[in-house]
This record gives sequence, structure tokens and C-alpha cells, in this order.
Amino acid sequence: MQRSIVRRAAAGAAAAALTVVLGACGAANESSGNSGQGSGLSGTLDGAGASSQEAAQQAWRAAFSEQNPDVTINYSPIGSGGGRERFVNGASDFGGTDAALEGEELSGAKERCGTLVEVPVYVSPVAVAFNLDGVDELKLTPQTIAKIFNQKITKWNADAIQKTNPNADLPDLPITPVNRSDESGTTENFVDYLSTAAPNAWSHEVSGNWPVSGGEAAKGTSGVKSAINAGQGTIGYLDASQAGDLGKVAVGVGEEFVSYSPEAAAKVLEVSERKTGQGEHVYAYDLARDTTESGTYPIVLVSYGMACGSYDDANTGELVRNYFQYVISEEGQQAAADAAGSAPISAGLREKLQPAIEAIGASS
Repeated sequence: MQRSIVRRAAAGAAAAALTVVLGACGAANESSGNSGQGSGLSGTLDGAGASSQEAAQQAWRAAFSEQNPDVTINYSPIGSGGGRERFVNGASDFGGTDAALEGEELSGAKERCGTLVEVPVYVSPVAVAFNLDGVDELKLTPQTIAKIFNQKITKWNADAIQKTNPNADLPDLPITPVNRSDESGTTENFVDYLSTAAPNAWSHEVSGNWPVSGGEAAKGTSGVKSAINAGQGTIGYLDASQAGDLGKVAVGVGEEFVSYSPEAAAKVLEVSERKTGQGEHVYAYDLARDTTESGTYPIVLVSYGMACGSYDDANTGELVRNYFQYVISEEGQQAAADAAGSAPISAGLREKLQPAIEAIGASS
């Protein structure tokens, strides 16, 4: 199924840069991602984008900083919209985005890069989390989730919630939905899920801006988490790695209810199709949000890395290529999983991405 998602670039002031010192593998280590001593790499890269990648960036730094002291990579977690804007405008060497480039942004990136490279580097389940005394987990259908966030189901003891949770002690308490106040790739992925899996209950346009007024709004993942924690009867959506001790929703998929996990999240890419017509080295996916495949968690955030086939400076291209090679390597993906609870991409997908990685900086 092909679905068009509206992408909006967000103009925003630059956040303080997260500086990571890391190295990357040479061609001899492309399959494993091991950098080894004496890589010979040196220089500085500037990247910006999705805040979802921040913990993964820290993990990648920790693994390689001692081995590659002459490479400095600055990554500013300013959000997906800001990351796309900076990359398209040539203000960063690489970028991160939770929503793949489309429309004018896609055209602008191709104009800047010649050959655009866009690959999935970070896959994470998006948790639907709540704060309700005495309740740790709820089973909710896509339609019920959509109606809650559309403010059509407003009490925790509503029939639709009780039907799938007959043993839960559900109070006669108002539901307070919590959403992102800033443009967010997490919002866009969550709204895309609602629109696809429960179209009869959710008719809003898919974008990174939350479309329903009247709930509680908070900035960033940390803001949403704090707002849910601070209330009673609150429910929101956020990167699963940040959900902590909050109550979690097991999502209806076919005839079962699936709790999030890295393994369940990773299965989504296996049952999803790559978008066509985007570019030879653009690996953007139409995620199968409405899958009925057993054991698949459909509310996922797929965060992409953006790079160019051509850079004015050949050394920049070499650094970006080696950096991305490590990021998608088995070692790099496991480091991110350990630090952020993300879902490592499969060996099969890694093999498919290799030509795209090799194209980075190839025409510098």
C-alpha cells in the first residue's frame, strides 16, 4: 500500500550541539563495522536532526572515540524538521529525520547532493503510555486508541476499554491525552498509524503537527513523559526507550494484542514495501501500519540518515561514508539497541543498503 505523508520543514533556532567523537570503519571492515586502530581518518563533520537518535549517537561515540581520536562529529538533536531543513540547505554534512524526505524537500536534497542517500539507521517502537493507578498494561484496539486521542472516548471506564480489559480496575476518571506541542517525527509516525489502522475513527491529515486541540501539549519526548507522569488518567505517545515505569498499551494486531519490543518493532520493515521513484539510493519505506502479521508491533518510528553522493570536500565524503557504514553495522546497531532500546536492522536489510552507503561521497 502506498501512502503519501506530508512533510513539513520546521524552522527553528539551533540547539546546543551534541558533540561525539567517533571513528568509522574502512573498506576492509565494511561487513562488521569494526574500525580498528590507526584508521587514518581525521576531520570534523556537522550533523543535525531527529532527537530520537540522540541516545544512539552517544552509544556510537562511546564505542569508537578511543580508537579514532582524530575524528569529531557534531550532532545537534534539533528535531526532524530542523534536520531536514539544514541538510537540504547545505548547512550540515549529514542529517537525521524520523520522516523521510518528500516533495520539495526531496527535490531540494537531490539538487544539493546530486545523488541523494537516505537509509534507515534507527528503528524504535513508539509506546502508547499512560498513568493510571493500579493499572500497568491495557489492551486497546487501533479504533479505541484513535478515539481516545481524538477525544471521542473520554472516560477510562468506557465500554470500549472495558471490553478488551475485563479484569482491569478501570475508574470513572477523565482521560487526559498528552501530545507533542512541537513539530515532531514521532507525532507524524503516530498519526500515520492512527490514519492507516483506524481510518474510520481518525480522519486528520498526517503531518508532524498534532491536529487535535483541547488535550495537554508538551515539548519534546521529555516533556511528554513529564506531563504523563505528573497527571492521573493521562495518556500519550513517546519513544518507547523513554517510557520507563509508565503503564503501556498492547496494541491490537489482527486477532491478538502485541506489546512493544525491539523484535516486534523490527518485523514491521520485513512486512513493509520500499517506496518507488524516490531515487536509486533512497530507502524510504511505506510502513505496514495495518498489518495483521502475528508478533508485529505496528507503531514504530523509523529514523533515517541523510547523506550526499557528492561533497565539495572529498575528505568530508569519506568521513560521512565511513560513519554511516558503522552506524548500520551489526556492531553499531547493537550499540544503539543496548543504549536506547531500538530494534537492530536485519542482516538482509543491511546487505541491501550497502550500495547506498558505498555511494556516499563517491563522486566528490
